[in-house]
Amino acid sequence: MARGRSKIYCQRCMTANELGEELCLRCGTRLMLIVEPSGSRFEEGGVAGGMEEHLLERVTAIENMLTRFLEKIEQLADLFLRQSRSAQLDSALLDTLVDVLNDAGVIPRQKVENAWHERYLKESGAEAGTRTGKLCEKMLAHYTGTQRETFAPLVRKGFDLIESGKLAGGMRVLERAAALASDNAPLNAFLGAHFFRKGRTALARDYLTRAFDADPDNWRVRLLLGLVCGDEGEPERARKLLGEAVKRGGPSFAAHCALGRLAAAEDDWKTALAEFKRALAARPCPEAHYLVGLVYYQLARDRSALRHLMKAVELDATYGAALYLLGLVQLRLGERRRAAEAFDAARASDADEPRYAAARKNPARVAGAQPPSLFEGKGRGSRRVVTGGDDRLAAVLQDDALGTPTPR
Repeated sequence: MARGRSKIYCQRCMTANELGEELCLRCGTRLMLIVEPSGSRFEEGGVAGGMEEHLLERVTAIENMLTRFLEKIEQLADLFLRQSRSAQLDSALLDTLVDVLNDAGVIPRQKVENAWHERYLKESGAEAGTRTGKLCEKMLAHYTGTQRETFAPLVRKGFDLIESGKLAGGMRVLERAAALASDNAPLNAFLGAHFFRKGRTALARDYLTRAFDADPDNWRVRLLLGLVCGDEGEPERARKLLGEAVKRGGPSFAAHCALGRLAAAEDDWKTALAEFKRALAARPCPEAHYLVGLVYYQLARDRSALRHLMKAVELDATYGAALYLLGLVQLRLGERRRAAEAFDAARASDADEPRYAAARKNPARVAGAQPPSLFEGKGRGSRRVVTGGDDRLAAVLQDDALGTPTPR
């Protein structure tokens, strides 16, 4: 038996080859998984040892190769995860530094953001120029009106201003062009995406509606329109648009996160949980784990909430809302020391948030408290169902919906 398993027989000339060989030593034929020649099926005394033994040899060799391949994949995944954590920590550090400088009156935040935007446009250089050039030509190609001599210069001027760093001025010029072309899907979609990014959802809805009417098969326009309809108080239309966007373009964090938030706004936590799980599957990020953990907390499934919140803070140790909610879950589970550590970390991540300081000062008072709301928060858009309240969740949703992160 041992001798039979140590050889691989060529399916052509029946020569015995050592295990691990890819080519037959005698005739050069590539050794296959099935080593018994087709002619021997009807002959007596086939390969010594039986075909099953040779099949087992080849299966074993394939299993070894797959094992090594999976090990390499796991190493790559671990490397990507470490790089992602490092990038998130760097981003949090820079954001904190900008906040400190802004609060101290040294450098206004707006000045830093403008400088970063100019640097972004400068370094993107030729690539950005090529991309905007193609988009400009696409808009011109879709124009069907009678005022092309007016429309074309406006579009080109708008993109020239954008490429030179004058975003607001460029958009105003493109709005003038859009007034001449209400059925120009690329132009209206571009303007709608811009205003969605800026949080001006009413204006975004108007432009995206025009783009959708002109090009109803564009799943991304459908997705963005569904998001702004959710923010503008049209939940049923939003659900229909988002559901169709998923069917056409596939699952996305933005679509399922929005559907989950629409359900949560109606206290339908079971539906919200299902949608947030789909969002997590589409984009396994700390924000998605936080959303799932938040719903589990609402449903009093504390162990499940604990698992997802631990994953969220593992991916981002500075995620204040996730740390605070983790502390609430640990209090309900009777883990007071760990809850205090979570509240400490939450306070360290955002010293200005009063809930974090109060929780650390008197944990017993916050035991069983309501978790952070998805729909209440500081700053703009606090009443919006889809992008209101939590700025961090809104930023991730916007980046996912728009396809690529863009400067706000």
